[in-house]
Amino acid sequence: MQIGELAAATGLTRDTLRFYEKRGLLLSRRLANGYRDYPPEAVQWLCYLRAAQALGFTLAEIETGLPLLDDPAAAAPLLRDALVRKLEDIDARIAGLSALRADLARELARPGFGCPVLEEQAAA
Repeated sequence: MQIGELAAATGLTRDTLRFYEKRGLLLSRRLANGYRDYPPEAVQWLCYLRAAQALGFTLAEIETGLPLLDDPAAAAPLLRDALVRKLEDIDARIAGLSALRADLARELARPGFGCPVLEEQAAA
């Protein structure tokens, strides 16, 4: 499968496919004419990669997990652990943002709150 066919099958741009290939996330072989030739399973792999990104995994995290794909049956518990860690990370970020929001709301509700920048401009 050539790069244009893979792009059409996945909805990704050729540049994105080249980027993934440069990072080692996508493998191809070169034909005698220099064209890239991708295996049919590349479509499924790219769907997995995009789904992992949509779940919040970075490309570095996906790269680290590549060995899991060698034996999918044995990888199930490791994949579950990775998903649990990602959920914990998201919960921690939500807690941090909630605390930040509370701090901002408390500042805005403080009697006599004024914006230092606006006060400085008014005094000038």
